[in-house]
Amino acid sequence: MPPSSARTMKSPRRLQHRHDRRSASPRWQFLRGFIKNPVMVGSIIPSSRVLIDKMLGPVDWETTKLFVEYGPGVGTFTRPILERLGPDAKLVTIDTNPDFTGYLKESIDDPRLIPVTGSAADVEKILADRSLGAADYVLSGLPFSTLPPGIGDAIAEATSTVIRPGGAFLVYQFSPKVRDFIEPHFEPIKRGFEWINVPPATLFWAYKGEPEG
Repeated sequence: MPPSSARTMKSPRRLQHRHDRRSASPRWQFLRGFIKNPVMVGSIIPSSRVLIDKMLGPVDWETTKLFVEYGPGVGTFTRPILERLGPDAKLVTIDTNPDFTGYLKESIDDPRLIPVTGSAADVEKILADRSLGAADYVLSGLPFSTLPPGIGDAIAEATSTVIRPGGAFLVYQFSPKVRDFIEPHFEPIKRGFEWINVPPATLFWAYKGEPEG
């Protein structure tokens, strides 16, 4: 076979191998999701481990039976949450992007994980349809300040409905404006900030009544 023919036959395989590696990369999946729908993805770069640990620090993992995550993306928070959850607890992730939902299903083999494609505004129906009851905690990195009009308010109200008394809405944002959405539904609200993240993030722990203990 002529060398040129051999190169022609090998080229598609090399391209396919590069495509497979790129598709399997969490960073590539995250970037693709951002490009596809930047309004629903808060940042082009996944959150840092320092931010993750600080955001999840106040969670009472021993009593947590149901954790909900909005906008999980490629699982930057999803995996650390599963590492901390008890064996009989559940984690429901809700994302409007089916590519992210499919990626989580394929890359995380854990019966406690329930990935759902849908809107966080429909969290009540999503949990009710699965007979999961009230959530102990809900985590969100959705960019409330850039969501379509009315969506941020609907998400905040629905979230306050599904969280049990004493539970909390954990929110990390790159704009403090999110407080305008959550303040009518939660009290007390504690605020933090994390510089070691790109970009730096504002953190909120919004409780539905005083936390237990």
